[in-house]
Amino acid sequence: MTDSSTDPLIRMSGVNKHFGDLHVLRDVDLSVARGEVVVVIGPSGSGKSTLCRAINRLEPIDSGEIVFDGVPLPAEGRALARLRSEVGMVFQSFNLFPHRTVLDNVTMGPIRVRKEKPAVARERALALLERVGIANQATKLPGALSGGQQQRAAIARALAMRPKAMLFDEPTSALDPEMVGEVLAVMTDLAAEGMTMVVVTHEMGFARHAANRVIFMADGQLLEDAPPAEFFANPRTERARDFLSKILTH
Repeated sequence: MTDSSTDPLIRMSGVNKHFGDLHVLRDVDLSVARGEVVVVIGPSGSGKSTLCRAINRLEPIDSGEIVFDGVPLPAEGRALARLRSEVGMVFQSFNLFPHRTVLDNVTMGPIRVRKEKPAVARERALALLERVGIANQATKLPGALSGGQQQRAAIARALAMRPKAMLFDEPTSALDPEMVGEVLAVMTDLAAEGMTMVVVTHEMGFARHAANRVIFMADGQLLEDAPPAEFFANPRTERARDFLSKILTH
């Protein structure tokens, strides 16, 4: 019998995806180990967000295979819903329910999907809001919060489902610059605690300090896969060197 704990939590094999004539993911192979933080970077339109969204089938693929925790991704139905409850997703736009309080947003999934008792869900939600630094905003509607606070509420909401992995699709790109740091701090803490994370981002500082591996994508392909120190000091491809020269001003 094999020890499943040594298998990758996420495995993509030969994954292809088209949007019409556009070949967005080209024969993508990617494995993410349990507790690993993989940061995906690259120019706009390189397929990064599609890659992230394919992992929990928000974006269905045309060919190839995606396996999560030893199980091939289900096509639809209850099995897919169950898998999605184990994969937290944080989007560029916070996707909070605007007419529900922050606390309601965080407790809704555990109560409805995990069938937790409301009192238990509420206690855990308050602890998570404390952890991301916005416990004092629990009774407010999302619209009353800053962008950074809303994104931290979205992270708390994802964590409330006790996911095995967290996917972040450009989580700071809709934020004002002064709010970026507060969200990255929460994500850095999560990484330090051993959460399996796939993060699509333009934040190179986060990639340097929190990632175990940096994936560089261009034109739907994974061109580089290396530890951050190695990637930033010595990118192997001309495409990556060009990309870094444009975004690293110091």
